[in-house]
Amino acid sequence: MSKKNNIQHWIPIIFIVGIAIVINMLSGYFYTSFDLTGDKRFTMTKPTKKLLKDVKDVVFIKVLLDGDLPAGVKRLQSSTQELLDDFHSINSNIEYVFANPGVGSVEEINERRLELAKDGIYPTNLRVKGADETREILFYTYAIVTYGGRTRVINLVDKKGGVLDERTINNSISLLEFKFANAISKVLQVGQKHVAFLNGHGELTLEQTVDFRQTLRNSYNVGTFNLDSTHIIPKQISLLIIAKPRFKFPEKHKFMIDQYIMNGGKVMWLLDRIGVNLDSLYRNPRFAPVDLPLNLDDQLFKYGARVQPNLVLDLQCTKIELAVDREGTKDLFDWYYHPLIIPQSDHPIVKGLDGVNLYFPSRIDTIKTKTDIKKTVLLASSEYSREQFLPVQLNFEILRYKPLPEKFNKPNIPIGIMLEGEFPSLYEARVTREMRETLDKIDSPFQKRSPKTKMLVVGDGDIAKNLISPKDGSPVPLGYNRWVGYTFANKAFLINSVEYMLDESGIIEARTKEVKLRLLDKVKAKKEAIKWQLINILVPLILLALFGLVFNWRRKRKYAR
Repeated sequence: MSKKNNIQHWIPIIFIVGIAIVINMLSGYFYTSFDLTGDKRFTMTKPTKKLLKDVKDVVFIKVLLDGDLPAGVKRLQSSTQELLDDFHSINSNIEYVFANPGVGSVEEINERRLELAKDGIYPTNLRVKGADETREILFYTYAIVTYGGRTRVINLVDKKGGVLDERTINNSISLLEFKFANAISKVLQVGQKHVAFLNGHGELTLEQTVDFRQTLRNSYNVGTFNLDSTHIIPKQISLLIIAKPRFKFPEKHKFMIDQYIMNGGKVMWLLDRIGVNLDSLYRNPRFAPVDLPLNLDDQLFKYGARVQPNLVLDLQCTKIELAVDREGTKDLFDWYYHPLIIPQSDHPIVKGLDGVNLYFPSRIDTIKTKTDIKKTVLLASSEYSREQFLPVQLNFEILRYKPLPEKFNKPNIPIGIMLEGEFPSLYEARVTREMRETLDKIDSPFQKRSPKTKMLVVGDGDIAKNLISPKDGSPVPLGYNRWVGYTFANKAFLINSVEYMLDESGIIEARTKEVKLRLLDKVKAKKEAIKWQLINILVPLILLALFGLVFNWRRKRKYAR
C-alpha cells in the first residue's frame, strides 16, 4: 500500500513535467503572442505582415543604437529589438544586429564617424545631469537596411526641434513599425516611381524646391515636366506636383491634366490664390493684393474643391522681424498671416506631426460632386482664426493694436484637403474638335471618369518653398523659419502626402499607431509620498501576518482532529 501510494503521488508530477517538456519542444517550431495592452502597441498592421511574408531573400538591418545610452533611449532600443524580433518571427529572412559605432580606438571611431557622415548619419550629443556631475553622452539613433545592394537609412528618433524628451521617445516608438516597414518596402522595390514637378506657369523654381526634390530622390525618380512640349502627360508619371503657379493655365493644358487624372494620375495642387508676400509689403506699406488668374477654379470645382480668393489669419502664428525705431532697432511680432497649423487629425499623413508653417494661405471649400469623393481635411486653422476677402489693403499697422479674440471667431478653417475616389472629367460633353484631334494623334480615347485615385489641394504654394541663404546662395531646409530659428514640419507633411498617395501596399497605415505615454503625476506623487510609502511597506506585512495566522489555525485544527 505504501509503494502504491508513492507511485500515485509521483504520477501528477511526472504528468505536469511531461506537458512542460512537450510545450517547450513545440515552442521551438511555433511562435505566437498575445497583445493585452490597451493601445495595442504590439499588434502589427496587416500591410506590414504581408510585406514581410513576401520577402524572398535576406534583408539585413544594422541598428546603430547600442552602448552607454540614456534611460529613455534604452526604452527605444528595447522597443526596436522587440519589433525586429517580431519581424524575424514572421520571416526568418529579416536579420538584424545592434552595433555601437563608439567602440574602438580614437582613430577607428573618428574614421567610422566620417564614413557614416557620408550617408547623412550623425551622432546625438546629449547632456545628462547626475547627482554629482553633468556628463555628455554621444550616441547614434539610426538603422541601416540593406537588400540586394540597395540601402536605406532610418533615423529612429523623430525629434521636434532637437528636443529629446519622453514624449519624443514615445512618438519615435510609435513610428518604429512604419519606418522599418517603409524602408524594407523601398529596398525591395526594383524600379522607382516617377514624380514630376510641373513648370511653364510661373511655378516655384528648381532652387526654391531643391530640398523637397532631394528628399524625394531617396525613393523616387524626380524631374520636371512642361506641357508645351507634348500632347499628353505620360502614365509613367505617378505623381504630378503643381507648386505655386503664377500664370494662367490655357485650356489645352487643363485638358491634358484632366485626362492624366482620368487615366489614374495623381496630382498635388499647391496653390496661391492671392498674389502677396512679405517683400510686397516691405516695398509698399499700403499694398493691395490681387486675385491670381490661374483659370483653375472650374477644374478644381469639378473635382470637389474650391480655393477661395481670401486670406486666413490666425492668432496661432509665427513671428516676423520689423524695425521699431529710426535707428533700425528690430523686434519680433506675431504675424497673423503666417499661421502655425497644428494637425489634429488621426489621418496617417498628419498623425503625430509637428506644426506646419504657412504663408498667406487661403481657405479651401469642399464641393458636392457627381461621383462619390472622399474629402479629408488635413490642415486647418486654430480656434482663433478669421478670413479677409478681396479687395483689402495690407500693412503692418495691424501690429500696433492688441488683437481682439472675439474678432477671430471662425475656427478650423480648412487649408489642406485630401480628395480620394473616382473623379468626373471637366470636359465631359464639351470636348472640342482640337481636343479630339489631339487624342487621335496619340491614339488615346477620351476618358470621362477616372479610376480610384487621389489629389491633395493646399491653399498655400509656399508650403513647398525652401529659402535661399543670402550669404552663400545655398538652400535652407524646407520649413525653416529664419525669425524664430526653427524648422517646422512642412517637408514631413509633403513627404507623408507623397507616400500616402503613391503607397499601394497600405504600409503608411502603421503611422496611425499610438503608444500612449502614461506619465507620473509628480505633484501628486510628492504630496502623497508618505501615504504610498506606508501602503507599500505595511500592506505586504499585514497580508503576510494574516496568511501566517490562517495557516497556523488551519494546521492546528487539522491535527487536533
